[in-house]
Amino acid sequence: MTILTALSSYLYAQDTLRITLPEAEKVFVQKNLQLLSQRYNIDIARAQLIQARLYNNPNLSFTGALYNPAEKKWFDVSNSTGQYAIALQQMVILAGKRNKEIKLAETNVSISEQQFYDLLRTLRYTLRSGFYNLYYLQNSLTVYDRQIGSLYKLDSAYHELQPKGVVSLKDALRIRSLLYSLKSERVDLQNQLNDAEADMQLLLQNNKTLYVADSDNMALINVNNFPLQELIDTAYQSRSDLKIAQSNLLYSQQNYSLQKSMAVPDLDLGAAFDKRGSYVNNASLFNAAIDLPFFNRNQGNIKASKIAVNQNKVLLDLQTQTVENDVQRAYGKVLNADKMLQTMDPKFRDDFENLLQGVLENFQKKNISLVEFTDFYDAYRSNVLQLNQLQNAKMQAIEALNFSVGKTVINP
Repeated sequence: MTILTALSSYLYAQDTLRITLPEAEKVFVQKNLQLLSQRYNIDIARAQLIQARLYNNPNLSFTGALYNPAEKKWFDVSNSTGQYAIALQQMVILAGKRNKEIKLAETNVSISEQQFYDLLRTLRYTLRSGFYNLYYLQNSLTVYDRQIGSLYKLDSAYHELQPKGVVSLKDALRIRSLLYSLKSERVDLQNQLNDAEADMQLLLQNNKTLYVADSDNMALINVNNFPLQELIDTAYQSRSDLKIAQSNLLYSQQNYSLQKSMAVPDLDLGAAFDKRGSYVNNASLFNAAIDLPFFNRNQGNIKASKIAVNQNKVLLDLQTQTVENDVQRAYGKVLNADKMLQTMDPKFRDDFENLLQGVLENFQKKNISLVEFTDFYDAYRSNVLQLNQLQNAKMQAIEALNFSVGKTVINP
């Protein structure tokens, strides 16, 4: 039996990953598939920038005689009797269109990078929030395991003593009823933990059972060390979604400038050589061509791009207000959670832990009644779970504040 227990413990250890928050963040950045996929968009945008910097290719054409009826020759392109013409053509982009397209491509790279950082911000918040949720769920589960373990021993002892008349059947059934109730509550808590663990496993691309490890002092953070205005100013500098809105405005302004320049037609320049088909033999020619902008002066695209500039100005103002409101709302939630947590005595849990074993021993010695014993067990469990919930609520509020600021400014 000892060998089987040792083997079971070994297999469980092999299938369990003990991980801290910094370790989880490191694994997440390296392995998360959404991040890996988003990185490709940056590479695509950079490739499009390379394309925008390329010049148009020159056009080389050759025209030769198919059949010479005088000489009765097919494909007669000889110098003595044949005919052929060679032309070289190059489009010259006017009005700075090429440079404007390059600037558009550069802005598009910046947008792709900020979209990556915004996804990273969102997923990191999900990871950190899930980490603390998992931590406190595991902490609460430990409370149930400890109580259930004690009651198992007590239940076994009562059902051995009850037939001997040492304890009453009513008390034995009361103990077993409490045990069943705790086991039922534990199942519900385990289901919550399994869901939270599955979300973390997906983020980390790891199917092992996760045991998150951190300090019990995580929630002991003085939020007053972080002034609200400083957090708002940091958010203006850090929020990637705000930078995307700024880049979208820049992109629309650059596109408006490009569309105005598109009203200027491009110039085609070329040179040609004609052996016998021109006004003289061996004619050397040049040509220049340009569209005459009588009808199409790109009016529609210019108007649409101008409207887009005004639209993105409004969206930027809206996003700026959203950033400030997000930080204020998240900061208020942190203060509320902190205020509630401060009403709890920090020594409360340790005192309860120390008293728990004594209560169990006194009950077994008949120094306290069954009602007093069960009331204490219920009070202990209820208060420890409430403390975990309050600590988790504060950590969730802190992570929401970090998310609203755009970077981890409060890190336990």
